[in-house]
Amino acid sequence: MTETEDMVEPVAEVDDLSNGVDTAVALDMGFTDALTTLGLTPGTVGTAALTDGSLIFPITGGEVTYYEPGSIDGPYVQGEIMHDGSGLSLTAGETVVQLTDFVIDPGTSELMGTATVNGEVAAEDAVIFDLDGATLQPLRTEGDNAILQGTQVLISETAAGLLNDTFETDAVTPGLLVGTATITIATA
Repeated sequence: MTETEDMVEPVAEVDDLSNGVDTAVALDMGFTDALTTLGLTPGTVGTAALTDGSLIFPITGGEVTYYEPGSIDGPYVQGEIMHDGSGLSLTAGETVVQLTDFVIDPGTSELMGTATVNGEVAAEDAVIFDLDGATLQPLRTEGDNAILQGTQVLISETAAGLLNDTFETDAVTPGLLVGTATITIATA
């Protein structure tokens, strides 16, 4: 924490995210079209769900602090948000890539996780998605939930390389927009 952060009170702070709720990513049509072009079928792993065009990953732990935008030097959303036991699968023929156990670090604008290819670990704690919070809307609450909506989820350079190598293509580009995230956190 910087000296400035010590003097500024956060707008919201949740020290234990084990009460959930979830991170939902509304899939961008460009991403789903790219999957179709590549012959990849998306699916879910573990407790994840694919509903009405959104991938939904239950939050299993972590902590988060939210400051008024512009009130501190550095990211105004900090902490980590864990999603153990869920993920996204991409399948082409006999080849299955699973991206699982996501950890969002809003301070670095990265989503890390584990990548497996046909059950073999290809990368652990790898940056799978880059996050762009430039379109993040102000924090809002609904009942006992805090909601952050609008962060864009983009394919990372690491994930693009892994997917291109695995599926023998060069069509997956870093920065490809996957979708827009809505993170809903139980505050009580």
